Amino acid sequence: MRLRALLETDALGLRLLGGQDELDRTVRGVMTTDLRDPSRYLSGGELVLTGLAWRRDASDSEPFVRILAGAGVAGLAAGEAELGDIPADLVEACDHHRLPLFAVHETVAFATITEHVVRQVSGERAGDLAAVVDRHRRLMTSGPAGGGPEVVLDLLTSDLDLRAWVLSPTGRQIAGAGTPLPGPLGATLAGHHLAATRTGRRAPHRAAVAGTTYSLFPIRNTGRGAVPAARDVRESVLSDWLLAVEADASDWPAARLDLLQGVTQLIAVERDRREAARTVRRRLAQEVLELVQAGAAPAEIAARLRVAAPVLLPGLGVAPQWQVVVARVDWTADGATAPGGVPGDIAGGPVAQALLEEILVDPAVSGPDSADRIAVAHTGEEAIALVPLPAGPAPLPDTVGDATDTDADTDAGLPADGGGAVRKTGTGAPAAAGAGTGAGAKPGTAAAPTAAAQDPALHADALLAAVREPLSAGLADDGRLTLGVSAAVHSAEGLRGALEEARHARRVAAARPGRVCAAGHHELASHVLLLPFVPDDVRRAFTARLLDPLRDYDRRHRAELIETLEAFLDCDGSWTRCAARLHLHVNTLRYRVGRIEQLTGRDLSRLEDKLDFFLALRMS
Repeated sequence: MRLRALLETDALGLRLLGGQDELDRTVRGVMTTDLRDPSRYLSGGELVLTGLAWRRDASDSEPFVRILAGAGVAGLAAGEAELGDIPADLVEACDHHRLPLFAVHETVAFATITEHVVRQVSGERAGDLAAVVDRHRRLMTSGPAGGGPEVVLDLLTSDLDLRAWVLSPTGRQIAGAGTPLPGPLGATLAGHHLAATRTGRRAPHRAAVAGTTYSLFPIRNTGRGAVPAARDVRESVLSDWLLAVEADASDWPAARLDLLQGVTQLIAVERDRREAARTVRRRLAQEVLELVQAGAAPAEIAARLRVAAPVLLPGLGVAPQWQVVVARVDWTADGATAPGGVPGDIAGGPVAQALLEEILVDPAVSGPDSADRIAVAHTGEEAIALVPLPAGPAPLPDTVGDATDTDADTDAGLPADGGGAVRKTGTGAPAAAGAGTGAGAKPGTAAAPTAAAQDPALHADALLAAVREPLSAGLADDGRLTLGVSAAVHSAEGLRGALEEARHARRVAAARPGRVCAAGHHELASHVLLLPFVPDDVRRAFTARLLDPLRDYDRRHRAELIETLEAFLDCDGSWTRCAARLHLHVNTLRYRVGRIEQLTGRDLSRLEDKLDFFLALRMS
């Protein structure tokens, strides 16, 4: 369609401010942005819609318009809702760069213009997909009963023979046509998308997995009712949806690319509408959090919880248990964490809030409304989730396994990277998101089915099993996510303690290496609580004094003394079990242990020396 056609549609409420001679330009798509530099998301021919949030003073207009003109956009439409009349400096900049400028009346939503442009472009360039756009327009006006994004994806399959899925940033399937996307594949595609977005590559992104090529299109939350557009990609990269299409879009004609971009914009409008439902849950969490932090009386907190319970657990006849989860996203600048945990003026709290809302969704449950029982608030740079659990038996011990096994293969805590394998659902059933390992269980040890069925609580070492891979890609080399999980509490009196417990656990997780780390309440009764707070120089000196002689010897002789020491301690000093684990003769093991003692001057038959070696290995 051409720009002049927009002026002929009274319902759009557009008023031309400049560029009369350029109205024959062709519009190939539409984009809503308040980024100061949106060039990475522009491919040319777009009608750009903006609420002018990027403009701080008159000097900002010229560079913004210059970027749009350089990207070859068709025109600019500025909303009057925020500033009233369009600033003269913006009009002058558009005249200078011969960029048509429209004013959008404050009563007209950007979503209305988006729908109109996408529908017209789709109808003109591919009549076979016009039904997709029109069907989705009806969907958005008819409410959830219209069928959701699945309707659009079904029509993509029937009209264009394209299989497509809408995925969350963790790879969870939100919508799809036909066969569901396997969970591990969704996580892999989400990781590809997040990594490509962080490098600034222009979408769609191409990903080849197991011999199949997928094209990944971003679905950005840019509606008028959404939060202001991110000035830094890190503000939104961990919360944006994506559209994964089983096809290679690199050889598609421009018309088909435009159509898919239009579909993502329509799904974004649908998402914006659904996002409003989170506002109530966030407000509930914020109110409870403020009362807890202010030391309010338990009766007052309990009253708020009674209001929250029907919203978060509709139909529940009794008061639930509650858990608290604390999350923090830290960004680094030039290798060092900036004041406040983030570089520049990136707000860490909202980023962590959106991410925690996604993490706490059961990965085995699809659909955009599956987060309707999660209430997350943010304060400062932290996000704090209030998680209701159905009333039932008290949570089982965090270690599930053979109680007669005395091997110290694993500590009561997490692996160093905050790993795990199973996400417990709010109904007490283990989600099919990993290898079937219970919380705190030894790797490869299946949790007892009866224990899993009775325990509805969240476990730190299982919480991130399905999301660690994609989130690590989105955090790249300058971001970290750390989480802490409290024990379940049964009354309002316990919430303050649960909050502090979750915060302490998160600090323990923050002391570990890795991009995505978590720690649970059970670790606060372990030596693991103490190790992260030992000063770095003391840690380095202690571990170097004990372990450097062994590492040097291993490098020169390939003797595997460090590995032998770890196995010996894990086996509680049992010569036969350690030799069997390492597939060595007992005499060979005795020779290696003797060499360790000779190099370090320690005696591994003494408890004190065993403990020193154990701590050195944990801190190294």
